Amino acid sequence: MAAEGWIWRWRWGWGRRCPGRPGLPGPGPGPTTPLLLLLFLGPVAADITDGNSEHLKREHSLIKPYQGVGSSSMPLWDFQGSTILTSQYVRLTPDERSKEGSIWNHQPCFLKDWEMHVHFKVHGTGKKNLHGDGIALWYTRDRLVPGPVFGSKDNFHGLAIFLDTYPNDETTERVFPYISVMVNNGSLSYDHSKDGRWTELAGCTADFRNREHDTFLAVRYSRGRLTVMTDLEDKNEWKNCVDITGVRLPTGYYFGASAGTGDLSDNHDIISMKLFQLMVEHTPDEENIDWTKIEPSVNFLKSPKDNVDDPTGNFRSGPLTGWRVFLLLLCALLGIIVCAVVGAVVFQKRQERNKRFY
Repeated sequence: MAAEGWIWRWRWGWGRRCPGRPGLPGPGPGPTTPLLLLLFLGPVAADITDGNSEHLKREHSLIKPYQGVGSSSMPLWDFQGSTILTSQYVRLTPDERSKEGSIWNHQPCFLKDWEMHVHFKVHGTGKKNLHGDGIALWYTRDRLVPGPVFGSKDNFHGLAIFLDTYPNDETTERVFPYISVMVNNGSLSYDHSKDGRWTELAGCTADFRNREHDTFLAVRYSRGRLTVMTDLEDKNEWKNCVDITGVRLPTGYYFGASAGTGDLSDNHDIISMKLFQLMVEHTPDEENIDWTKIEPSVNFLKSPKDNVDDPTGNFRSGPLTGWRVFLLLLCALLGIIVCAVVGAVVFQKRQERNKRFY
């Protein structure tokens, strides 16, 4: 029953971008909405984490007027590289070549279950496929370490969400911009030439560049389930992008965002990053785990390398190679032989049984 209730809460929480709540934009609901929720959902609605102020963790949130950003008196966020701070946005990179910038939360996060809402904007003067490179959102062990992966370090420990705007792999069928997810324990390297396809867990095509309206992304992590949603159509609704189970992330890591440009460029802006605590019950065994010692990992049934992408960004199985065709035919042949032998034995026994009656 508890699991079923959690599923209902999850579906409702993701259905809309929680309009009218203190932490989220949008017009407020009518006065009858809370009553209808209670009538239809009963006690479940009371547990919804929908952006109420009591669930917003301000020490991990970046909100205008950006108090504490780069300040020695309130050191909540630090930035480096080409990052500049304005009254309306944090610009990680300007629309100029060879720029890298990042912004990182100064406080490690010790929440087991959380949800991050990111209000961002990627825009520039470059035409189709003449812009780049994109934004990376991080939950990692190390912070403020510049590197080649969208302005941050490679071989990281933790979680990365890549909002990639430029296809480096000319052979790919993938449609860009593209959002992908990677979990790393420090042993994997992000391959820019293949747009990170070999280490990608899942992803989706998402048209977020040069939109005239606000664009949002949400990342939810709870009880091993990682979900990424987008709101890019100005409909005040979340759209599914990634949903993975079996993800293990430790506590005590840092949230951050970075961006980089190369020969092509764009403005990469962060307007807000809001972290919400999810009120989820854990078993006694889960509570006794030292979550700071967990190694980032994913219980994946097969390697992401076994997947290829299609133009819509969805995974499908790889093509049948010569060896796969041979094994398939061999299994079919063995199946036919086994069926023939079993049939012959059954037929022979029936014949012997019939002879006994004559």
